[in-house]
Amino acid sequence: MPPPPGGGYGAGYTGYAGQRTDGLAVASLIIGIVSIVCSVACLGIILGPTAAIMGFIARQRIATSGGALGGGTLAIVGLILGIVGFVTGVGAFFFWIYASSISNSAATATP
Repeated sequence: MPPPPGGGYGAGYTGYAGQRTDGLAVASLIIGIVSIVCSVACLGIILGPTAAIMGFIARQRIATSGGALGGGTLAIVGLILGIVGFVTGVGAFFFWIYASSISNSAATATP
C-alpha cells in the first residue's frame, strides 16, 4: 500500500520568526512627537523627559536582546524628539512668563 500524498500547505518549512520591534521604542517615538506638538502648552516639559527616558531604556533593551528586538532607530529618534520637546517646552514656558509680565506692565496705569 502506497503512503498518503503530502499535506499540501500544512507540511514543509515553516520559516523563522522575524525580528520584533520593541514596543518601548515605538512609544518613545510617539510621545516624542506629542511632546513637540504640545510644547506650546508647556506639556513638553513633562512629555519630553518621558520620551527621552523611554528611548534610552529601549536602546538598552534592544542592545541586550541579542538581535531578537529591533527598533533602535525608532528609540534614537524618540530620544532626540523628547529632548527637543523638553527644550521647546521650557522655551514656551519662559515665553509665556515674559509675555504675561509685558501685558501686566502695559495694563497697569502709571500716574
